[in-house]
Amino acid sequence: MQEVMRQFGTILKNIVKKPMDFSTIRKQMDANVYKNVREIYADVRLVFTNAMTYNDDDKSDIHVMARTLLERFEEKWLQLIHKVVDAEERQKDEEAQALTTMQSAQEAAIAKLARDTNNELNQLNLHLGELRELVIQSCRKMTTEEKRKLSSGIASLCPEYLFKALEIIAQENPNFQDATEEVDIDIDAQNEITLWRLKFFVKGALENQARNSVTKPKNQAKEADDVMKRKKLIYDALAKTARKRSRKPSP
Repeated sequence: MQEVMRQFGTILKNIVKKPMDFSTIRKQMDANVYKNVREIYADVRLVFTNAMTYNDDDKSDIHVMARTLLERFEEKWLQLIHKVVDAEERQKDEEAQALTTMQSAQEAAIAKLARDTNNELNQLNLHLGELRELVIQSCRKMTTEEKRKLSSGIASLCPEYLFKALEIIAQENPNFQDATEEVDIDIDAQNEITLWRLKFFVKGALENQARNSVTKPKNQAKEADDVMKRKKLIYDALAKTARKRSRKPSP
């Protein structure tokens, strides 16, 4: 008997590619497997078409009954289809509204975050400004000898570090021109915080240059030529500043 049932099942699978019955449909409905009504409609229709396929004699009672029930089912479906379409449209509208609401909430959250971040940055800039003023007030005056060493150190910088040193000067002096052919650097005109920033920067830059000079080849003619040009520029600027100071009348 078991062998007969097994063979029957094999024959059924060969004829009916996707079995379906009302009990399975009910279980899937209870388990919320179906995403929409159209999927239920497709499975109900599959029950009838499977019965017609398995009983392919169109004059047999089962075939005739399955076809009749399918026709009545299709008539009922046509009566319900407009309600299904309306429900689908409402679902789309609700999903679109929910998406719009979610996007609006996200945009509002991003805008709030941007405002909060901007306020925090403004507060930070305010504190940095106060701290900067405090640092300026606490900086001791740089001696004449320290200024002389600083000028010499700037003149010894390679082009890369020299441009960075000029940027430090320009940050505190908006009118400072570092792109002209002749740069006028007046060490005495710089405020104390600029002088100390330059001192620390030049010290580290010269140390890096000393380390790099050990590993780099000595025959880099172009780089050496650039260094000499930039050094001459600095020397000329320092000399010009010195001449200006020497022409000032003594008090």
